[in-house]
Amino acid sequence: MVKQVIIDKGIPFLEGVFPPEIEVLHLSPEDITPEAVRYADALFVRTRTRINKELLHGSNVRFVATATIGYDHIDTEYCAQNKIEWTNCPGCNANSVVNYIHAVLTTLFPEGLSGKTLGIIGVGNVGSRVAKMATDLGMTVLLNDPPRAQNEPHIPFKTLSELQQVCDILTFHVPLTSDTHHLVDAPFLQNCQHKPLIINAARGEVCDTQALL
Repeated sequence: MVKQVIIDKGIPFLEGVFPPEIEVLHLSPEDITPEAVRYADALFVRTRTRINKELLHGSNVRFVATATIGYDHIDTEYCAQNKIEWTNCPGCNANSVVNYIHAVLTTLFPEGLSGKTLGIIGVGNVGSRVAKMATDLGMTVLLNDPPRAQNEPHIPFKTLSELQQVCDILTFHVPLTSDTHHLVDAPFLQNCQHKPLIINAARGEVCDTQALL
């Protein structure tokens, strides 16, 4: 039976959600420590809280929810080994990201975007909505998503090399994994033919900052 839940105080709309017999603590990320979570049964966190052995060892925690799309701050292997369930929130801020990219594009290209070619790397909840927005703006949209390309051969996905040859703008919407860490590195940039505008709407580490500079 769940007796105590700890919630990152930056997560809205959870006041009064749990029944009164459950103790609910709203803490700042820096206060979510091994001592604080020792007797908690569930955690609701954001990316500032690292979910790993250092935090959870010896605790009662059996469920973790992150109010984010990305989950690279969760040691999923440790959770699996210790029978700790976890979940993320795919698409939770998708519309906000689309609005951000729309604002960037219309600010940097006040003359209009018709005729510009946009390459979208990662076509999930966010990338697919960016594609629709860009199409509505009159852009040529090219999609890159290797996992989807493998499972959905009927969709005309492009390779990164094809995007590098023709795109004026590249947006990134991929999870941070060993495959996507520093996906945008010096060789990647050298192979881009049009010195494209790059919008990284994914984790910062997807781009090698020094290579960009």
